[in-house]
Amino acid sequence: MSGALSGRVAIVTGASRNIGRAIALELAQAGAAIVVGAKTSAQEAGEVVRAIEAGGSEALAHLADLGDPAAVAGLVSAAATRFGRIDILVNNAAVRHESAFDDLGWQEWRSVLATILDGAYLCAHAALPYLLKSDLASIVNIGGMSAHGGSAGRAHVLAAKLGLVGLTRGLAHDLSPKGVTVNCVVPGLIATARDRAAGTPAHHAVHATLVGRRGAPEEVAHLVRFLCEPAARYITGQTIHANGGAYLS
Repeated sequence: MSGALSGRVAIVTGASRNIGRAIALELAQAGAAIVVGAKTSAQEAGEVVRAIEAGGSEALAHLADLGDPAAVAGLVSAAATRFGRIDILVNNAAVRHESAFDDLGWQEWRSVLATILDGAYLCAHAALPYLLKSDLASIVNIGGMSAHGGSAGRAHVLAAKLGLVGLTRGLAHDLSPKGVTVNCVVPGLIATARDRAAGTPAHHAVHATLVGRRGAPEEVAHLVRFLCEPAARYITGQTIHANGGAYLS
């Protein structure tokens, strides 16, 4: 593969389907080798690997529970062992259960925070020694539009996703002087396979886009790719929305 990310290595969590899959394929198209992170969906992760390899790039699937520090260490170790470096980390993995707050138990609260927020911290912390060796190091956290506008039945998801904004800003202050850019991409009203299988999330019903349609996962992936490329080295600490005008930041 030849492209702006040729010779680079990217870890993309939650990459077996939907937006994560699109990001993995997009970064591979730019030339990066991809570690396809997933929690349990080995078959789907393998399908993404095969799609990447069919396009001419390299890929590795690795299953890990991002709330488990040892599992995250294993993910990063597998990436470094296979490819010898890590240049890009995309923290995309998420759990998006909808529960009214009076029904929201501690275990469900913790499971969502563990995957989205703890997982982003653990991945960034474990990958940092490798990122610091790269001349094109990028962390991109994937947020959520409802965390900015609010939504019923999603207090745990909103808290975790907005926490990613704070993590992005803190890491940008700490890591940008060391050559690592850190940004947050916030998708909104994206049509995904999840919606087709389980129905459109309830919070989508109260929003409409200005462009008159829902977005595609690939449109989010294009933005993530740009933030990881050499042309975006002056962009760090930013929260960038991709929602067709459904929420104006």
